[in-house]
Amino acid sequence: MKLILLSGWGVDRRIWQTLSEHWPNTVDPSAVEWPGYGDAPALPTPTHIEALAERMASKLPSDAVWVGWSLGGLLATALLNHLPPPKALLLLGAGSRFCSDAESDGGVRSDELASFKRAFHRDPVATWRHFLRWQAQGEPNAREAHRQLRARLGEAPHADTDTLAQGLMWLETLDNRALLASPPCPIRRLAGAHDPLLPSSTRQQALRLEAAGHCPMLSQPAPLAARLAEQATRALQEPR
Repeated sequence: MKLILLSGWGVDRRIWQTLSEHWPNTVDPSAVEWPGYGDAPALPTPTHIEALAERMASKLPSDAVWVGWSLGGLLATALLNHLPPPKALLLLGAGSRFCSDAESDGGVRSDELASFKRAFHRDPVATWRHFLRWQAQGEPNAREAHRQLRARLGEAPHADTDTLAQGLMWLETLDNRALLASPPCPIRRLAGAHDPLLPSSTRQQALRLEAAGHCPMLSQPAPLAARLAEQATRALQEPR
């Protein structure tokens, strides 16, 4: 069973290395980079989902299960309209949109994202570092999760500023509600029970990972690998 692992905003595929020793033998995982991350050439910016689909077509085979984390989940969902759909899609820490509709629902509000974007334009690297601290907050040991993030990712993002700015635009504008209401493949959702970036309504719709936040690959690598393999297998058993 092939799993294609897709990372989120400001984070390259090294985030998935924590799972490498925990995958069941039935799983063949492959972490791929979005354009502009790691060694992958960037797309011209601003860009559109169609251009992203063209670039990612060879990296997202239809005979695999895609696993999209955070912004990676939003983008993977959006690409279902532009690429042959996978056997299944697993959304980890991702809903139909990034921003929350209501303050009472938790998650990230539109005004908070707008403030984050302004800070990013003033100082991209400092804002990226702040985001690493932010997304580690829901883990049982937030300090240790943040230390792991910094140890794996370094002192600066492995993506250029234009690519990161484009990612923030996608976080602001992508709305996959209609697509998720009638998806072209089985979709399973997983979320940390204490994810600070997800609205409570999104977490309630997902299979919850207890004692985890937005980065369960750091705090719960073995349970996460097992759950992803389990949910992929179950999704493949659903009628197409």
